[in-house]
Amino acid sequence: MYVKICGLSEPAHVAAAVEAGADAIGFVMTRSPRRVTPERAAELAALVPAHVLTVGVFRGEDPETVRAAALTSGVRAIQLHGRHPHADFLALRDLGVTLVRAVDSGADLRCGAYDEDLLLVDAPHAGSGQPWDWAAVRGRPSGRWLLAGGLSPHNVAEATAAADPWGVDVSSGVEVAPGVKDPALIEAFLKAVRGAR
Repeated sequence: MYVKICGLSEPAHVAAAVEAGADAIGFVMTRSPRRVTPERAAELAALVPAHVLTVGVFRGEDPETVRAAALTSGVRAIQLHGRHPHADFLALRDLGVTLVRAVDSGADLRCGAYDEDLLLVDAPHAGSGQPWDWAAVRGRPSGRWLLAGGLSPHNVAEATAAADPWGVDVSSGVEVAPGVKDPALIEAFLKAVRGAR
């Protein structure tokens, strides 16, 4: 199962995610306790080996702002969170990076419907860290999609059994405080995911 660890801001936590076997690492460049500047994201992305996808996370910014931050940071994927229009994805397609559409369960859940490469289905209140009814989306998303929202080392096996996703995304579930990751929790999350499959 594909695993993305999101909201990383420290070199030690990036190293922990890579060492534990994460497939993707997210850097939040929008309003959040986990926010990093594009310049900081560039420093962190430089520590990530080529086989691990680096993802710049945005929410509500216009395509030109996203483009500038993505080019500065050097991330190899762009995640647009929330109700971005199809035109925003088309405007960024020429960058040649992986595009991720992150939405709640009330949106169009067909991966590729907005010309994105990956779909992320999040909790109704994204970033809250609260578990939600993962089973409600089972069988609805299509293609390569990641389950997010309220996941932790303690419940990810239950969540994946309920929703049957292609992958999972975690942020607050591997933190000891808002924006502060714990390498032991990152490792435990990856072990729990691998153990579930």
